[in-house]
Amino acid sequence: KGSAADGSAATSGTGLQGRRAKAGAGPRMDTGGAGGEEDEAILIGGNSFLERTKMPSWIKDREEVYAAIAARRSAELSSKTPAAISVAMPDGTVLTEHKKTGEPFQSWSTSPYTVASSISQGLADSSVVARVTYADYVEDYDPAEDGVGGGDVLMGEGGGDSDDEDGEEKVGDAAEPKMKPVLWDLTRPLVGNVARLELLKFDADTDAKTVFWHSSAHMLGEALEHLYGCRLTIGPPLAGGFYYDSYMGTGGDGTFKDDDYKPIEQEVNKIVKSKQKFERLVVTKDEALELFAGNPFKEAIITTKVPDGSRTTVYKCGDLIDLCQGPHVAHTGKVKAFAATRHSATNWLGDTENDSLQRLYGISFPDKKMLKVWKENQEKAKERDHRRIMQKQELVMFHDLSAGSAFWLPHGARIYNKLIDFIKDHYWKRGYDEVITPNIYNLDLWHQSGHAMHYKDAMFCFDVEGAEWAMKPMNCPGHCLMFKSAIRSYRDLPQRFADFGTLHRNELSGALTGLTRVRRFQQDDAHIFCREDQIEDEVKGALEFMKSVYTTFGMTYKLELSTRPKKALGEKALWDRAEAALARAMDSFAGKGGWRVNPGDGAFYGPKIDIKVMDAMDRVHQCATVQLDFQLPIRFDLQYTTDSKEKGEQFARPVMVHRAMLGSVERMFAVLCEHYGGKWPLWLSPRQVMLIPVHADFNDFCQQVRDRLHDEGFYADVDLSKATFQKKVRNAQIAQYNFQLIVGKNEVESGSVNVRTRDNKVEGEKKVDEFVEMLKQMRADHL
Repeated sequence: KGSAADGSAATSGTGLQGRRAKAGAGPRMDTGGAGGEEDEAILIGGNSFLERTKMPSWIKDREEVYAAIAARRSAELSSKTPAAISVAMPDGTVLTEHKKTGEPFQSWSTSPYTVASSISQGLADSSVVARVTYADYVEDYDPAEDGVGGGDVLMGEGGGDSDDEDGEEKVGDAAEPKMKPVLWDLTRPLVGNVARLELLKFDADTDAKTVFWHSSAHMLGEALEHLYGCRLTIGPPLAGGFYYDSYMGTGGDGTFKDDDYKPIEQEVNKIVKSKQKFERLVVTKDEALELFAGNPFKEAIITTKVPDGSRTTVYKCGDLIDLCQGPHVAHTGKVKAFAATRHSATNWLGDTENDSLQRLYGISFPDKKMLKVWKENQEKAKERDHRRIMQKQELVMFHDLSAGSAFWLPHGARIYNKLIDFIKDHYWKRGYDEVITPNIYNLDLWHQSGHAMHYKDAMFCFDVEGAEWAMKPMNCPGHCLMFKSAIRSYRDLPQRFADFGTLHRNELSGALTGLTRVRRFQQDDAHIFCREDQIEDEVKGALEFMKSVYTTFGMTYKLELSTRPKKALGEKALWDRAEAALARAMDSFAGKGGWRVNPGDGAFYGPKIDIKVMDAMDRVHQCATVQLDFQLPIRFDLQYTTDSKEKGEQFARPVMVHRAMLGSVERMFAVLCEHYGGKWPLWLSPRQVMLIPVHADFNDFCQQVRDRLHDEGFYADVDLSKATFQKKVRNAQIAQYNFQLIVGKNEVESGSVNVRTRDNKVEGEKKVDEFVEMLKQMRADHL
């Protein structure tokens, strides 16, 4: 795709804002200096920005260079020979000419917009971008000449990292005859016969939103150059919006302020009204360096990420020219509503030792009403922020002496444990065996699993009697040791190991955010070791498990099958069989058309099912997952005896299924906290019943009822304070007790309680036994 979903791909090693806690930085973690050296600072901004300057002269200079390059590309394009092409639509219709004019479709001239407008002008105008799956390419199309295949260099892809065998970005691969879908500008001419053309709309496709927000980031960058003459670095789309990082020197004049938002929004609105076309231009490495001369950050990206002798692409809108793989919307007028949302300081390559940058976030929509709804939801989100709720309800605390690790206060621990017990009940019913594994291992284990090579920076490592050890960041290698510890028969499979072991990951300090990014956490982690012929049933069982969990939470979900990536390990035939098994399981579970394919986005070790759940505010969270793994069974030489007597076939390799329903319990706690807005359902609630005597004479009866509820496993309290009756009721409702039980003389005499809900609904008088049975039924039904 055009850009990473966040800025993280722009770096390696220290690719996120902030610093990791290093070995030796805290007590009992000293490794004698190993890994303790600070990275060398990279300060490259210099005097490329001195002060805020409107419309600096280098903008015009850059346009002149662009025009010269564009003339050279135009000469190249004139040598191309248009050829007749066909275009297949998702419904199977094959088009070869414009429905209205009869003009034949041809390479180098017909675009997705042309095809869309021949069907319906409304369809063409409402589409954001096309997703194209080519059947073949015309003879005079060369992907390398077209600047395709190296990834998005602006996001740090390409260069030596681009071992691109069959990813979405590479569209011409002789070794992989099956074409992969690729996002394509609506106005960019097609270069071959199209096996499938999808026209994507903003409100119906995630890729369309990504492209829309990517284009909006360019518009924001244009405004920043116009108003301040800042040096742009990277500007990626996010899951909900976009940002642009820019270098604005080191003085006070170079920092964003809230007062900057209005003029920036006004400038973007001018750009919107001018309906500037997004133009794609292929450039050589030398041409790119000439274009961005004077911007040391773009120069650094080009120098390190664009191979010598190769080509990449830039996009132009108005007088902004930016290094980018695209695609983009047709023109800036497609953005009908824009808002600057917040700003922050960051650093080049996410390393605090490097140049300080200014980051400005934004949001945009194709309709002004959408922006209004978004702003309303943002206000709701502030009220539902789990950090606010967990503090107000005294659920969780943090402390600098253990940054990134939650302290679960009594009421928070009640919810935490309920979530774990909820999953454990499912384990019992669904044939899982719970196991307990060590928290620390010799690093040799992680070398064998392969994690040490790519993941060591995110592990807490330390010395044990001269050997390097680490705290476990995941459970899977330990489960492999368990499976290998005994002779396994095909009759023993599947084996399902479930583990709530404590995990530690050395997250960057700047990335720690409430409970959504922590250093200490637990997962409802399970690994299924099964035969290849059992994959379909095991995956379907995991999906049924997931459905039960999220239905209980009152959340909806969408399924995506992420298939073989460009750097996949293992035989393609095995991948094909596994993907087919997953597809059959998903068809059986959700029905055909009830899920979508995410091509090339599987893990390197196997295909996976991404489960995206939507909360009460329609926000998307990825918590649950089902992944197949062919590589760990190979690395640990796992095998089981088959029923064959033939030599060489007595043993077979199991397939490993990684699956989680909640994912991190900490993160799921945060998601549910915001989903419910702190109004926990009874079965999860840490404060279920508050008894309120109308007079001190009835305190003893209230205590007796409280003890009865406690014995039945409910969290009940008695308000014995001197507050007024109305104040006691109000306090209980604010504290989110599910029920308040009012007790007066009549209730004591009749052995009953007067029931109110936290929403101040009066349910009336109930016998204590009747009320207890009602609570027990609600708990059993997860209400």
